[in-house]
Amino acid sequence: MSDRDKDKDRDGMQKIDRPGRPENLPSAEVLWARWALVAVLEASAAKETESGYRAGTWVDDEGLHLDDGGCTWWTFSPMGDGRYVLYGEDESSAVKWHEPAVDMLAGGPDWLPYDELRDRLQGWELGCVYWYENGAWARAPYPDGLDDDGLDCGMSRFVVRGEALALLAEARRERSTADAAVTVADLMAAAEAYRLAPELLAAFTEGSEAGTRELPAMGRSLALAGLVGPAAEPAAVAAPAASASASAQ
Repeated sequence: MSDRDKDKDRDGMQKIDRPGRPENLPSAEVLWARWALVAVLEASAAKETESGYRAGTWVDDEGLHLDDGGCTWWTFSPMGDGRYVLYGEDESSAVKWHEPAVDMLAGGPDWLPYDELRDRLQGWELGCVYWYENGAWARAPYPDGLDDDGLDCGMSRFVVRGEALALLAEARRERSTADAAVTVADLMAAAEAYRLAPELLAAFTEGSEAGTRELPAMGRSLALAGLVGPAAEPAAVAAPAASASASAQ
């Protein structure tokens, strides 16, 4: 974890403004690690074979996903060369309803997945878009008076360390035991260092029937999320090519 992220997490009190600001977010690597860890702990063989609509937290070839089945959905995708895009919607977002209209893609770099984002915009499905490049987050400018863009309600569960640990504690009740030698704090530290060995995950699930049963699926998600190797890029997540150039914005 960088010094910046350590400062943000002091006492677990980092908050997200309404509307969100780029500086509210930790580095993309830390956000990825926390989100991916939840996806790993929620992984199951049954969910891997689901088709159609999917709810929960998971990782796939596109990146990380969160969908609670009604109020919030998000996608976090690596775009190669240390670049990431975060987009989605929480019901608290006022961006798409604002008059005059807010251009959520204004100022966006040419590597954003414009086809996907514009499809979402046309379907009134998008609440905000953030992008990460050269170690910094950015988004389109917002007009004065905009109340919320949904980032707080959608992402605080991963951004605020205390909330992230509480989310992991829920997963522990499903996939671990109270007397397990490995704690959720141990898992988070290993994930943020991109050194979450499969053996540590196995020790976490030892003694849990559900954890032991789903350990193979959890291992596959772990490998896909890239939490076992260098933090430069999620190891097995292919970065999609940008679908439009800056001139097409």
